Amino acid sequence: MNISKIANTLEGSEIIKIAGEINELKRQGHKIANLTIGDFDSNIFPIPEKLTENIMEAYRSNQTNYPPAEGVASLRESISAFIKDNFGLDYRINQIQVSGGSRPLIYGLFMSLVDPGDRVVYPTPSWNNNHYCRFTGATDVPVQTSAENNFMPTAADIKPHLKGATLLALCSPLNPTGTMFAKKDLEDICDLVIEENNSRAADEKPLYIMFDQIYSQLTFGGQVHYDPVSLRPELKDRVVYIDGISKCLAATGVRVGWAFGPEHVMSKMKTIIGHVGAWSPKPEQVATGQFLDQKADWNDFLISFKAKVQTSLDALYNGFMELKSDGFAVQAIQPMGAIYLTIQIDYLGKTTPSGQVLKTSTDLVFYLINEAGAGLVPFSAFSADSGMNWFRASVGGCSLEDIQAMIPRVRDALSRLK
Repeated sequence: MNISKIANTLEGSEIIKIAGEINELKRQGHKIANLTIGDFDSNIFPIPEKLTENIMEAYRSNQTNYPPAEGVASLRESISAFIKDNFGLDYRINQIQVSGGSRPLIYGLFMSLVDPGDRVVYPTPSWNNNHYCRFTGATDVPVQTSAENNFMPTAADIKPHLKGATLLALCSPLNPTGTMFAKKDLEDICDLVIEENNSRAADEKPLYIMFDQIYSQLTFGGQVHYDPVSLRPELKDRVVYIDGISKCLAATGVRVGWAFGPEHVMSKMKTIIGHVGAWSPKPEQVATGQFLDQKADWNDFLISFKAKVQTSLDALYNGFMELKSDGFAVQAIQPMGAIYLTIQIDYLGKTTPSGQVLKTSTDLVFYLINEAGAGLVPFSAFSADSGMNWFRASVGGCSLEDIQAMIPRVRDALSRLK
């Protein structure tokens, strides 16, 4: 039977395919450190106890009917205060849209701004922008970044591609790399967007920035999170932020995300999200608003949570740097933010003990799964070339002990390649 053109062009998640292989091996009793999914093992990283109590009380209070399409007012008021406290930005509740996590917000943003054929510019590697371009029929414009700049785009990278574009999709801290914008780099990119918009006629669609900062609360080692409107206030009508509690509270399954930006965009996103019913459950909205207001509980949790995440990231980073110092062809970028470590494993073209030549990064991933019990995700899952020898490691679903036990297995598996 014939199906839609969009359905024909959509691709499944490479990450989910890799995770499926890992789950099958674990079912068979294999010991595997699963560093694939950008999620949390809730037994290792539970959500805040106070948030759990708030959610349970909201259910007991019968907060179980439909929420408003734009989100519960009390939650949006708390988000407005949170934005002010954390970023120094003023956004009223009618400039805030709530949904069931951040994905419906990104979908709603693309649907609100992007027409078929419009150009969407995004750096590679980056998460899922290519799929949202397919949903909208956009012309996607992936911009290759480099390890020399921690895989963050520069103004020089982006400048050749902005003419006539509708959307520039940015993320910091970045999924998949865990790296972040330097202030100067983001300032220069913002200046390009201002320049491009100033060059357009009044009846032309402007260039917008989607700024995904879902990991902004998870930064390490004195790193500072920067955002476009704080650096260039004149961009306020051209930037839509994506945020929420999924990552900073290990609350991926609680499903409370929010966007904030110009009211004329938020109102359209509200309509789209309302039509597809992508609301966050009302009890979770009420509970999250309360927890945002419980600042001492929020700060106490975040301090403890960040320390635990950083300990795992540091253990993984130090393990690979020890391999490098012992002569293995590996590299890693020191953790900056999010829950990810960027790792280079330069063994493409090598031959396994069974005689297989590792031609692609995916070949190497499956070799390490089977021979080292180590699950990584190649950058090819994030719009990069399959011959790229860089990988994402996510520490949220893995214990510190499993990470430490994995390093010797990786050492052994790599030493057996010829």
